[in-house]
Amino acid sequence: DEHSPATLASSLGAEDMVLTDLVAWHVPSISIFTLDTGRLNPETYDLLAKVQALYNPKLAQPIEIYYPQAEAIETYVCTHGIYAFYESIELRKGCCGIRKVEPLKRALFGKQAWITGLRRQQSGARTNLAEQEWDEGHDLTKFNPLIEWNETEVWEYVRAHEVPYNALHDKHYPSIGCAPCTRAITLGEDVRAGRWWWENEATKECGLHVKKTYGNL
Repeated sequence: DEHSPATLASSLGAEDMVLTDLVAWHVPSISIFTLDTGRLNPETYDLLAKVQALYNPKLAQPIEIYYPQAEAIETYVCTHGIYAFYESIELRKGCCGIRKVEPLKRALFGKQAWITGLRRQQSGARTNLAEQEWDEGHDLTKFNPLIEWNETEVWEYVRAHEVPYNALHDKHYPSIGCAPCTRAITLGEDVRAGRWWWENEATKECGLHVKKTYGNL
C-alpha cells in the first residue's frame, strides 16, 4: 500500500516461483514481469508457458515479458562476435547490459518498488543485502522478502504447494540464467558455481542487483 505500484521481477528460478505463487494467491494486484534475453534454455521457455497458463488467470494483469532491443544485440554481435562474453568481463557485462539491465530499466519505469527472490546464501555479493533497501540505480524501493530463507525452505514451499519449477533444477542447475552462461554443478560446489564459471566470485553479477547499477556496466 505504501509503495504502489510495486512489481515482482521473476527470473523463473525456484525463489521467484515461490514469490509468484504468493503474489498470485494473496496479492494479485502486484504485477509480475520476466526478462527474455533471447538466450534462455528450452526448459526455461517450457516453464514460462506453464507459469502463464497457471497464474495469469489469477493475476490482475498477465505476466509481462520484456525483451532486449534488437538493434543493440545486432550491433554487439556484429562488433564483438556471438560468444564475445567469454573473452572478457567487460564484454560479458556489456552483453548482460543489453539483454538484462536495459530491459529491466524499462520494466521498472513508473514503479515505486520492485520485489526480488534474492537470498543471502546465494553468493558473497549478496551477503549485505537487506530485506528492504533503497535502490539508487533505479530510484525506488527494493524488497528481498526471501533474504533470510535457506535453500531447504524454498524447496519445501515449492513441493508443499505444488509450484511449477524449471526442469533444469533436477539436472543439478541450482541457479539458471542464459544457456551459454549456465552449467550444472557437481556435488560440493557452491550454488552459484554454474553461473559465469570462467570468472572469479567477485565478478559474478549481471548488473541487475548491484549498487548504482547503470554506472557499473
